[in-house]
Amino acid sequence: MTSSRARRIARVRPLSPTSPDEQFFVANDAADFASAEGRGWTLVDSPFPGSPANSSSAGRPGWVAGSRVSEDVFTFLAPSAPANVFGMAHNTGQPGRDLPAQAFHKAATSVIGPGDAIELASGVGYVDPEAELTVVVGRKVRGLTLDNARDAILGFTIGNDVSARDLQKTDDLWISAKSQDTFTPAGPWIVTDLDDSDLSIGIVHNGRELRTASTADLGWKVDEILVYLTSFMTLHPGDLVLTGFPAECARIAPGDLVSCRIEGIGELINPVIAATWEKIPSLI
Repeated sequence: MTSSRARRIARVRPLSPTSPDEQFFVANDAADFASAEGRGWTLVDSPFPGSPANSSSAGRPGWVAGSRVSEDVFTFLAPSAPANVFGMAHNTGQPGRDLPAQAFHKAATSVIGPGDAIELASGVGYVDPEAELTVVVGRKVRGLTLDNARDAILGFTIGNDVSARDLQKTDDLWISAKSQDTFTPAGPWIVTDLDDSDLSIGIVHNGRELRTASTADLGWKVDEILVYLTSFMTLHPGDLVLTGFPAECARIAPGDLVSCRIEGIGELINPVIAATWEKIPSLI
């Protein structure tokens, strides 16, 4: 995977953390993500000033701003700890654009990182993954316009809007369908200065590549989505906005492996397992 202009920023945890929630931010400017230079990262200050959830942990030997670390000494986390996570309903092509913009909320507690397992509860029914271009908000904003919406964007990552289709039919607000624990994988990093107008989007399901599409196939575009959301609420540093999925998906089950791919960013890989919690209550 290559990028001509982009900088990558990632939230990571050392393989031998000093605490369960230790985290640091690292950056990489290499154009070739797969090169030796692309696998070496520099510790940087948090890109989300004023966000306690996204503060870097106290430094320790080898883990202070300016230190160099390689990918074999840390684990990638979700790129931020968001206060809010949003998705966009019916946002494919002209049919989506012909309808009013409509967002839905995904619980921040549903966010997991690369390699973490998507857990499916017994009785959850039909579940799909959706690979989506995801905006990472860089600063506190309200009342954006089309002229300044881009100023709110730190960069883009990959989000997987895991969706329980049977529950969508019975839950008008989609909370049980979209906000279950582990239902929003995100990562592996944030890419800045990315032209998001026409990027290939697709899923590889158990090694089989499904039909791809493009960000050009979205109904409401990134700037318009941010204007819409901030017309009625404040977005905060680290918030994630999933923009929609125009490509093909396939039902997932425990034992599967899902790779969400977006051109210019890379791929987000997550296994699927059976959940350890109670099954979906029958009253749902």
